[in-house]
Amino acid sequence: MIIYNTTFNIENDILDECIDYLKTSYIPRAAASGFLMTPYLRRILQDETEDASSYSVQFHVKNPETLDYWLQNEGRSLQQELVTRFGTKIVGFSTLLEDIALDL
Repeated sequence: MIIYNTTFNIENDILDECIDYLKTSYIPRAAASGFLMTPYLRRILQDETEDASSYSVQFHVKNPETLDYWLQNEGRSLQQELVTRFGTKIVGFSTLLEDIALDL
């Protein structure tokens, strides 16, 4: 299992509308595919500025191949809808994370 993390920097003048869109449309539609599971929306505290705030959207995914399949078939169009709606007032980048056992 891997974690697909997208960090968004959102300008404050669209923040409320954008967070609402992420919660009511973007995240539910991504999770509805069945490929992305256990969604999280988290605010990044140390990245706040006067003009923008940063948020992390995370999903658990079975493996990188499953994520690639989702991106090709659904994810890219969903991402394009986000850009079309909010333009350059939202910027994002994605990373893949892997849990490491701590053996405590």
